[in-house]
Amino acid sequence: MAEAPKAEDITHLPTDQLQGLEYCIDSNPSWGEAIALGFQHYILSLGTAVMIPSFLVPLMGGTSNDKVRVVQTLLFVQGINTFLQTLFGTRLPTVVGGSWAFMVPIISIIHDPSLATIVDDHMRFLATMRAIQGALIVASSVQIILGYSQLWAICSRFFSPVGMVPVIALAGFGLFDRGFPVVGRCVEFGIPMLILFIMFSQYLKQFQAKQLPILERFALLLTIAVIWAYAHLLTASGAYKHHPEQTQLHCRTDKADLISSAPWIKFPYPLQWGAPTFQAGHAFGMMAAVIVSLVESTGAYKAAARLASATPPPAHVLSRGIGWQGVGILLSGLFGTATGSTVSVENVGLLGSTRVGSRRVIQISAGFMIFFSILGKFGALFASIPFPIFAAAYCVLFGLVASVGLSFLQFTNMNSMRNLFIVGVSFFLGLSIPEYFREYTAGALHGPSHTKAEWFNDFLNTIFFSSPTVALMVSVFLDNTLEFKDSAKDRGMPWWAKFRTFKGDSRNEEFYTLPFNLNRFFPPS
Repeated sequence: MAEAPKAEDITHLPTDQLQGLEYCIDSNPSWGEAIALGFQHYILSLGTAVMIPSFLVPLMGGTSNDKVRVVQTLLFVQGINTFLQTLFGTRLPTVVGGSWAFMVPIISIIHDPSLATIVDDHMRFLATMRAIQGALIVASSVQIILGYSQLWAICSRFFSPVGMVPVIALAGFGLFDRGFPVVGRCVEFGIPMLILFIMFSQYLKQFQAKQLPILERFALLLTIAVIWAYAHLLTASGAYKHHPEQTQLHCRTDKADLISSAPWIKFPYPLQWGAPTFQAGHAFGMMAAVIVSLVESTGAYKAAARLASATPPPAHVLSRGIGWQGVGILLSGLFGTATGSTVSVENVGLLGSTRVGSRRVIQISAGFMIFFSILGKFGALFASIPFPIFAAAYCVLFGLVASVGLSFLQFTNMNSMRNLFIVGVSFFLGLSIPEYFREYTAGALHGPSHTKAEWFNDFLNTIFFSSPTVALMVSVFLDNTLEFKDSAKDRGMPWWAKFRTFKGDSRNEEFYTLPFNLNRFFPPS
């Protein structure tokens, strides 16, 4: 008869910090390796930085020149925001980039009759950009107030591990439409990219050169270089010559019009499109996107902390980060990036893929963003990488962030029917409600909320388009109303409680203390 397994053979003790990382938040690789890793994060951030302007600028009436200027401006502001966040915000290794959460209110502004009826395309582009800027500047006050007043820290006291699992997981899973559906637009190199990236980063990760696991550490850079060359070969050989225009746009490497339109040197500067215009309706709609950005970033910060082998950020650190993110959205409005900012989920995933959670690496990547946004031609060269290549990497990296969210279940009792109910319902509604809103909008060309008050429609449609936001509303409500007094242990609160305050755990000082001895002026709570 087989011997019964011992308890220690079938259980895995929960760990505060993720094990197995090569470099954690405050340990640094050599300068050469750090620069190469920073460049890799910069390349990954280009996907969203190019996709958003490529989608929005033509709708606004802009030309290829306008699109390049918006991409450069977005990258420049992205670099500043990333540097501010890693230095004074949460201090986690997170890239703060452009956000898709702002699409609903921005498209609503684009279709505003007072702007859409402008005959001259260039004038319409400028007028629309100024309206978006004004809305972003006003809406940024939401995060600035919630962050610096510590109101978000107070709100976070209602969060528990069981309540945050769906939020963090859906920060990754909720972006499923940016993954394989985009890969499928050009499977000739989208699928090889996906397979090669998994091969390099996982199956061949033991391969070393000069004691450096080069394939694991630089899997993204190497696979993008190989597949981009392959895509260029397909383009040059005329493989797409007789394909439909849409296929050529997605697959050809010479269709982006970025390199030819980019200036050699261009400094983005505030109010470069003219003075912003302000309208209450536009600002109210944009505030919903700022709230969505706040929720999605909260999930991403908690995932980044785990992938950087840090403890969960204390409430006041999280709130401080949200305040600086509000400043980032204000800068987006002043410079005119055509969208707001949020934490880049794909770059959080890359921390886990490379097993390097170093803060310095992300600060170096911020330097690359600023440098290449000024040197337009060089930046445009890298920015012309076809979108399906990025989407293939997203399939892995978004999934990795989602699994980090699931890892928080180790601190909860998943033999509790209460917890199973909360997690299951939050996950399902977090995926199902946004999908309903997406399908309805695709069919009716407007969201389910379609009243005469445009700002109200934008507000509601934006909130329910976001999977993490829906999951947060459902999970936090259920977690704080269903038998919550008798279930503190099941919810994981004894473990969570010590990380709520800065002084609750001695490691917080190592990870989250402000530089230049600034904690003297801003004492942690």
